[in-house]
Amino acid sequence: MPELYKNHIGGKWVAAKSGKTFENRNPANRNDLIGLFPASGPEDVDKAAGAAKKAFSKWRLVPAPKRGEILYRVGELLRQRKEEIARVMTREMGKILKETRGDIQEGIDTAFYVGSEGRRLFGETTPSELPDKFAMSVRVPIGVCGLITPWNFPMAIPTWKLFPALLCGNTVVLKPAEDTPHTAVKLFEILEEAGVPPGVVNLIHGSGEGAGAALVRHRDVQLVSFTGSSAVGREIAALCGQNLKRVSLEMGGKNAQIVMEDADLKLALDGALWGAFGTTGQRCTATSRLILHQEIKKELTEMLIGQVEKIKIGDGLDETVEMGPLINEAARQKVHDYVQIGKKEGARLLTGGTIYEEGNWIHGHFYRPTVFDRVTPTMRIAQEEIFGPVLSIIEVKSFEEAIEVLNGTPYGLSSSIYTRDVGRTFRALRDIEAGITYINGPTIGAEVHLPFGGVKETGNGHREAGTTVYDIFSEWKSVYIDYSGKLQKAQIDNVE
Repeated sequence: MPELYKNHIGGKWVAAKSGKTFENRNPANRNDLIGLFPASGPEDVDKAAGAAKKAFSKWRLVPAPKRGEILYRVGELLRQRKEEIARVMTREMGKILKETRGDIQEGIDTAFYVGSEGRRLFGETTPSELPDKFAMSVRVPIGVCGLITPWNFPMAIPTWKLFPALLCGNTVVLKPAEDTPHTAVKLFEILEEAGVPPGVVNLIHGSGEGAGAALVRHRDVQLVSFTGSSAVGREIAALCGQNLKRVSLEMGGKNAQIVMEDADLKLALDGALWGAFGTTGQRCTATSRLILHQEIKKELTEMLIGQVEKIKIGDGLDETVEMGPLINEAARQKVHDYVQIGKKEGARLLTGGTIYEEGNWIHGHFYRPTVFDRVTPTMRIAQEEIFGPVLSIIEVKSFEEAIEVLNGTPYGLSSSIYTRDVGRTFRALRDIEAGITYINGPTIGAEVHLPFGGVKETGNGHREAGTTVYDIFSEWKSVYIDYSGKLQKAQIDNVE
């Protein structure tokens, strides 16, 4: 019998009220059933939101340094169980162990970084324009936060949202992706062990339609933080707008790496391979466009294909494997459909472009790493997010053209340029339309103490991670203390 998992509501592990469940299977081997998880609905969300609302009245009064100490304990427990959880994550998500260990390390880093903010959750003091009057601003919690997270970083992204929300004094209902519920269970076991009080954190499993939509609509949820597709993000933004809820969106990307004629080609090659095929291309920051100066295009393309065709595909639990499966069959079919689109548009397929079902991998969702050449900037494969191991090469004649091509999509998350020219470096930093720019590094590799997010259709202006995340999960309150002993009227009594 498969193991039966539960939601976590009000400090207790409980089944969905309907009794319905859904399967969680290993994307490297569909015959491997990890377990059954509750298919939650509005009634379960209502119970979780109610528990979070009840817990908020006490949790908001816990001093921020004490909240930070709990997060330190969470980080230590994550560190102790890093290998165990990495194997759980690889089994349910598919990416190789090196990457799932890194995913958990992001959670550890975030716990320690955010925990330290408990003693630095700074407001501001400023002079008053009136005598005998003190003025300052402070951060206060918002209330119940609904967090909806994707499957590609099932530990890092939930912790990016959850830990700052808790530090600010909010309570939380988390709905993780259907494809990666087991990692969320492991996180909540640790939160419970670390001493997070009952009801402060609540876990609801289920579909976007069944549980996610109910969480967004719930009257007691004051804030929604979502990471996922732009299409779903638009729907969430509309619903939150109708109800005047705060909403933070981190959505798609169509990221590009520029390689100029003066670049270190071996370094650029390593960056392109990691950026395009790390996590099987299933990152919002993945490199999906490789913009090459015409002088080095032929040489770098030959170097690239030689390395791509050596990438070892298989089960990520095998330490020798370099690229795992796609998350599910729908994702693999989407990638394959885009390959056919690229062919019809006139792009030249250099390698890959086929489903991988060799040897032991016939029961997994594997796809060969794929590279297209002769891609023009307006082709669909150069404009639309594929979210898989597909890289499009675009040739340019100048630095200016490269920047124009990079900026020529609806998205603006991550970007990269390889050059030895310091002038080009600073012009790229100035002119690239993206929330993140790397110089002589790939488009992936964000660190938890810097702001994360993008421009245009990548998001709605908020930034996760760094210190900017607290502007999502807290409200500013201005405070005036008048000790003059008389009525003073700002802008009136002080102007003659």
